[in-house]
Formats: sequence, C-alpha cells, structure tokens
Amino acid sequence: MRVGLQTMELREYQWEVIEPALEGKNIIIWLPTGAGKTRAAAYVCKRHLESRAKSKVAVLVNMVPLVDQHIKNEFSFLKNRFNIEAISGDSIQKMIFSDVVKKNNLIICTAKILQNALDSQDEDVHVELTDFSLLVIDECHHTHKETTYNKIMQHYLEHKLKGQKNLPQILGLTASLGTGGASSLEGAQDHILQICANLDTEKIMSSEKYKFYLDTRIPQPKKQYDLSDPRLRDPFGQQLKMIMTEICTYLDLPSLSTDFGSQTFEQQVVDLLKEGAKEFCQKIRVCALHLRKYNDALLINDTVRMIDAFNALDEFYKLENAMKVLHHPAERHLVEIFGRNRAELLALAEDKSYENPKLEKLQQVLQDQFQELKSSRGIVFTRTRQSAHSLHQWLQDNRALCELGIKAAVLTGAGYSNQIKHMTQQEQQNVIQNFRKGALNLLFSTSVAEEGLDVPECNIVVRYGLMTNEIAMMQARGRARAPNSICSVLAKTNSKEVSREKLNEDLESLMERAIKRVQQMPQHEYCMKIEKLQLEAVACHRVRVAEREQRHQLHDPDSVRLYCLNCNVAVCHGSDLRKIEKMHHVNINPNFRFYYRKSFGDVVIARQFKDWKPGSSISCNTCGQAWGMEMIFQQVTLPMLSIRNFVVETPDGRNTFKQWSKVTFDIKEFDHVEYCRTNGLLDTQED
Repeated sequence: MRVGLQTMELREYQWEVIEPALEGKNIIIWLPTGAGKTRAAAYVCKRHLESRAKSKVAVLVNMVPLVDQHIKNEFSFLKNRFNIEAISGDSIQKMIFSDVVKKNNLIICTAKILQNALDSQDEDVHVELTDFSLLVIDECHHTHKETTYNKIMQHYLEHKLKGQKNLPQILGLTASLGTGGASSLEGAQDHILQICANLDTEKIMSSEKYKFYLDTRIPQPKKQYDLSDPRLRDPFGQQLKMIMTEICTYLDLPSLSTDFGSQTFEQQVVDLLKEGAKEFCQKIRVCALHLRKYNDALLINDTVRMIDAFNALDEFYKLENAMKVLHHPAERHLVEIFGRNRAELLALAEDKSYENPKLEKLQQVLQDQFQELKSSRGIVFTRTRQSAHSLHQWLQDNRALCELGIKAAVLTGAGYSNQIKHMTQQEQQNVIQNFRKGALNLLFSTSVAEEGLDVPECNIVVRYGLMTNEIAMMQARGRARAPNSICSVLAKTNSKEVSREKLNEDLESLMERAIKRVQQMPQHEYCMKIEKLQLEAVACHRVRVAEREQRHQLHDPDSVRLYCLNCNVAVCHGSDLRKIEKMHHVNINPNFRFYYRKSFGDVVIARQFKDWKPGSSISCNTCGQAWGMEMIFQQVTLPMLSIRNFVVETPDGRNTFKQWSKVTFDIKEFDHVEYCRTNGLLDTQED
C-alpha cells in the first residue's frame, strides 16, 4: 500500500518505532532500507511543529543529493502548512543561514552547513543549537569520531553537561549502525553504545510486534556472487612492472619493496614522497611520485581496461611536459623512460586478447538482467571516480550492451579531486532525476549513491571489485528496492574482496545481536554507561582542542619558511600568511607575486560565495608546480595557497602537510582595512 502524502498515513511498524519520539524523547529509528524511516521522521516533524509552540526543525543529511530528494518527496506534503527551505552547498541561502532559520519552520540541509553556522562569527550566518527544537539526523551511524555529525553533537553534549536547557530533541535514522571495526560481540556493543551516547539517545527503536511483516513485505534483493577468473596473461601489466623496476634501479634504494600493485608498495612510495620532500632530495621525491602513478596504473589495469590505465599514465606525462619546467635530471630521465615505452604500452593496451576478465563477467551480469527485463534499472558501485568514468566509457564502446537499450551515466561526489573532474550539485541532481524517471537506466557510481538514494524501480545492484565495511555493503544492497531484485558481488575468484564480503555478512549478524543486547539492557545500567561515555567524549574533545591550540603555538611564524614542493625554492615566511573565514589561507606580502605565475583564465567553481570569487590558478614561477589560486576577496586579489604544495621548514626541521589545521604556527585572521591601508588602497576604495 502506497499511502497518500496529504493524509500522511503510516504503517503499524512505523507507528511502533516513532512512539517515544512523539513523546519528546531522543531515539534512533533502526529499520531496514526501504521500510520508510524518512516518512516516519516526516510525521514526527509534523506532529512536533503542530504541538509545540515556537518549534523549529532541522533535518540534517550527509549527502547533497538527499537534500533535494527529501524536499521533493517525503517532506513535500508539509509545504502546504509550514515554511520549509532546503539548503545545500550550491545554495546562496547558506550565506544568510541565520535569517533563513528565523523565517522558516523546517530546514533541510547538509550537516556541514549547520556546523559552519554554529562555528561562524558572521551574524548573517551564525545560529545556536537552541534555535532548534528538533534535529533529525539522517544516516546517523556516521555520528562518530571527527565526522560533521559528531562535531554538531559535541556542541550539544558540551551544552548539556553545562546544564544548558532547551536543547533540541534528537531523532536519528539508520538502517545499519555497524560494528565500528569490532569483531566481538562485546566490542560491537561498545560501538553501538558510543553512537547512542554521541546522539544522546534514550532508546534504539526497531519493530518487535510487526517484525514478521517487515521480513516478508519489504523487498530484499537476492544476493549472488559473480566471480571472474584471473587473467591468464597480462603483458601490459608486466611491461608496467618492468618500467617500475628500471625506476627502482635508478633510484637505488635496496629497502624498497618490488611488490608492485600492492598496498604495501603504495604506502612505501607515499613515505618516500614525504622523505624526499623533507630532505629536499628531488630525485627521491620525483621517482616516488612517478612510481605512484605507475602503481595507480596497475590498480586501474586490475579494475577496468588496459587502455584506461594507459590513458591515466599518458595524461600525467602530458601534464608534466605542459605545466612544469623539467629542471632536475631525474624529471627528464623519467619522462624519457615513459616516452621510450609509450608506443609499446599503447599497442599492448589496445590488444583485446588480454582484456580484464572482470569486464566480461560484468557484461554477462548486465546482459542477463537487461535482456530478461527491458524495464530494468541498475547501479554499478565502484571504488573511485576514475573507475566509474572508465566503466561508463567501456559500456559506450560495447555494442552488445548498447543494443540492449542501456542508457548509462556516471554519478560521483561533488568534492574536488586532482585527477578527475568533480560533478557539480546540479549535475548530480540531473543524473538522479533522469534515473528516477527512466531517461537513464544504469548508473556507474561511487559511494555517493550508497546511502539514501530512493529509486523504487531499481532491480540490479552490482558491487564491482569493492572492499568495504558491512555498513557500505548493507547500504548498497538497499538500493535494489524492486521485487525480485538482485545484488551482485563481482570480484575475482579467491580474492580479498570476496573474503571481505563474507566477513561483512558475519558482521551484519554481529551488529544485529549487539543492538538487541543494548535494547534489552536494564534502563539504569544503560543510563550509567551513556553518561560515562558522554563525559569521556567531552573530555577527549577538550583535550583535542587544547592540543590543537598548543600545536599552533609551537613556532613563531617569523621563524617558519615555505618552499615549493617541487623545486625547493624558498617563497615566503609563515608571518606572510593570513586566514579568511577561518578556512582560506592567503599570502599578503606584495612581493610574493614575483614567485608565481597565473593561468590565462579564471578558475570555474559552480557555486557562489558571499564575499569572494575565484581568480586565476597559480603555479611556481620557477618550475610550474601548482600552488593554488587567486581569490578576489572584497575587491582585493590575493593568492590562496594549498599547503600540500609546499614544504614547511621550522626550527625543528622540515615537514609536509595535507591540511592547514596541522601546521605548528599561528596564522592570524585577515584584516581587510589594515591590508588596504598598508598597501595604499584605502583612499582608492573609498573613492
């Protein structure tokens, strides 16, 4: 029975699980995917807004596509009675979030927007948790460690333990709390209790009275293992390994593993990259960088087509030649090695007789599904954006599959990647909408579509060569909602992926047992454990904050120097740097402009920012190493730097960082008036 949106009817098991929430209690609703958790939550929101004066609700999601999905589906019926607004990263309304909250009864937004608003000093953006009377946290199993959800709940727990009144009611939704990496029942129970403590949960609610109905009426896909044989011969991969051996011989490091294509080798190369950067040894750093690209090519070769692996390598060397000035002999030598082997690699990559057997198996799975049922819709989950795009290209080049009427697209995350162009939020929404209405019938997706994407007609899900945890397994399986649907695990016979999938099945059972133990725990014992875990969580958070503050005071900014990662030219001091909006790091020294060159066009970012817009990308004037981009902030153009492109030298030595938050010196906030006065811009701007 499909219930009407206007009447908002619920099934019996939904009434059962929301009962404590209707009484104002903090709960987690734990129901299988497809059982209508969001609908149940929407009804709780409706009753909350109707029955409580000055009530205000925030529905938090962890994926941008879910903002649009919720406002158009389960929460749409509330629009006639309440003021509702949906806000995600692309929305200009996040710049006036405080005002949007004041004017609306219910906000649907990504958790990051709320976290930024809680931390912001801008009165147009800042809100307090007490501005809300109910927080709905979708996919609440993510409320742990340093996730955005948990940072929001750390605000909550800090206030709670200080005796703050009028904190919002918390309603968590999940199909899969997971085991937190534990393999024992005791460890899994501790993980569940920690999630409950983080969410200040009084009860985990699942259906007891109507469990038989859920088990028999909510469609669950049939699981099958589609296993491919290993490659009998892999001359392309062997050629890559021969080149890597030549580079290792040139590097002359006997301790370096030759287990090419493995995680062990990957980690060794990453460590070498850091060592080479810190020691200003360009030979080590450059060789490590190129070895990593060849290792990536081996992994791509193992996942998709040989030509995809070749193209990734070829693109890297084209960029090296186009963007960098190859000063160092090692750079020139490595470019020469690839040039010498390029033609042979391309010839091997184009030889179909050595193609990846996994692709043949995937073709068979898709043919079986789409031949039998012309109305089929499916999702193929893969690990990386690169492999999603490669699989899409493989399908477009596959006449047999195209003749079946398969209309495919790629769905990946909206975050930035150095290697593959990210999707804008609008592009994501367009793909999902076309998939829902049938204009597309197959998606090649990364994990962005694992959680919450609601397509009732989806009847085939393929987990393609994935090694994930039990939560990702359960979430991906839950995308197959149609009756008689299939969840295929496609991997090599006797592979690590198969072993991990079998383990995940055991961990799912372990999770269910652990949740039952928590649900059956005596109330007094449960409350004691939750209180203890909350006190520990707040104490640990305070220690981390103190350590972060101490770390930023370790070195005087004047004593810190930044060097180009690639050519080791000294380019600025730590005291030349400033922060804008606590996240953008710029150099305010006017002489810094002599150290970089600009691209001809501006960087295109498909979203708007309140006080700034992107300018040109910038790179080292000496070697061409990318450094970041210019930002035009309140009419002033400033170079904005990415810390990963520099070596940082302090009195204690040199280091590299992936994030600005990890540096060991303080960076002051940017003062616009002071900058304009110092650089003689104030009078000009006033005119």
